[in-house]
Amino acid sequence: MSSLLDCSPEAVRVRSECLNTAWFVSLDDAGRKCKNWLSDYNEERPHSSIGDKCPIELMNRTGPHGPPGA
Repeated sequence: MSSLLDCSPEAVRVRSECLNTAWFVSLDDAGRKCKNWLSDYNEERPHSSIGDKCPIELMNRTGPHGPPGA
């Protein structure tokens, strides 16, 4: 299990774009806001490292142009 103090690029991004920008009034509120951020990050935002596509687009592809092993 990864620590909240993890300094990986993913942890830094979550902290800077979600945790540091939102106010949470309860644990349920925090969970909801983090889930919404993660959904946006994986399903709506293009990522330059994967050809300006959303990660969900790669996961939904099949055949020779999909992820390795697809």
